[in-house]
Amino acid sequence: MLFKINLKNANKAVIIDDFVKEHFDNDLYLKSLEFEKNLRLHSSGYAVFQKAWKQKDGTYKTETIYLHKRIAEKFIPRPESGDRLIVRVINGNKLDCRVKNLEWATMSKASRKGRNYGETGFRGVRKDGNRYRATIYVNRKAIHIGMFLTAEEAALAYNEKSKEYFGDEGKINSVSSEALAKIKKQREGKNGLSLGMVMASK
Repeated sequence: MLFKINLKNANKAVIIDDFVKEHFDNDLYLKSLEFEKNLRLHSSGYAVFQKAWKQKDGTYKTETIYLHKRIAEKFIPRPESGDRLIVRVINGNKLDCRVKNLEWATMSKASRKGRNYGETGFRGVRKDGNRYRATIYVNRKAIHIGMFLTAEEAALAYNEKSKEYFGDEGKINSVSSEALAKIKKQREGKNGLSLGMVMASK
């Protein structure tokens, strides 16, 4: 079962698992903070609790608890790593804090998996004249993939190279089903991206 918690400063809600909700309800410290009631939408897009505590010297110290990080620390074993680990949201929806949607990841993996869209709406794709150029970066070196008539075709070409260079850790553009159907029809019986790659990019 899933629970939704409305955020205090936005018309949005965060999703958590029922066992996470039970943990919050039974945690005396979180209850004393009224943690759930005071969750807010942070400028980063994550759900966060923040409170300024007055110190003995008259200054204030802000306590910050990110919801996704709190859940990961409690319910997801942290792997041993010599690199700094962060909590990554697998599907990109920062308000989907189900345990299965969170994982510990290195900064490099999180960077490859994160979103970074340009004016075309696709990673690695930019308009160049009347066509669209697809480019991927490998070890900080730009690799030209090709020129395409549509941004969607360039995005699929980027997907193919991303899987080739980075495997399952590579960033993948999401292309609409309408665009995929059109590209599939155009490429039937022709050389180009494989049908398998087209279907895998849905």
